[in-house]
Amino acid sequence: MTPDEMLAVLKEKAPRQQRTLDAVFVVCQEQVERGLADFSFATIARMGAGRGVPKVQSIRNKTGENYRSLIKCFEGSTGACRRVPKAKAPDAWVNEIEDPKLRLLVNITLSKLAEAERLNRELIPPGTEIRVDDRGGSNVAFRLTPVERRALEHLISEEFLTTWYLKLGGKGTVVDEQGKIVFKPGTLDALTKILNFL
Repeated sequence: MTPDEMLAVLKEKAPRQQRTLDAVFVVCQEQVERGLADFSFATIARMGAGRGVPKVQSIRNKTGENYRSLIKCFEGSTGACRRVPKAKAPDAWVNEIEDPKLRLLVNITLSKLAEAERLNRELIPPGTEIRVDDRGGSNVAFRLTPVERRALEHLISEEFLTTWYLKLGGKGTVVDEQGKIVFKPGTLDALTKILNFL
């Protein structure tokens, strides 16, 4: 039975409810036209408030059987299609701000933030590692001077090892001609890291 047919039957059956049945029908029809499938009693009562639709409790009561039948008829109608709600944009909350001045200021701030993020993506290529030195004191105190840098570079150079008859041993050590350890394991790695980061 279509909603129109159901309305006609119910109006014949309950002539005293004709006006309120018409109001419920109009609200349900609007839901169908909007493509919404929400025909809960609470929604219909809320949408029809002040338009002749009974309150939700009246629809749920024993005397509201005719209203429930009409609403359920719309639930099964082909015109009521379930629409998947759209995902809200991350900044949709801004539109809920009632004060227009505040809403404008928030929109301006969000647009500045979006522009700054866009510029950051242009300046810093993806995958770039940024290191922040958060040690206290002046940065100069932690930097190697050119003389210190050359001295450390000389210690790990092939020239230094050849001059002093040293060679690389097992496990990262440096040994002399007799196999005696001159640089303990990890010394060359530590010197390389110091040169790379200071």
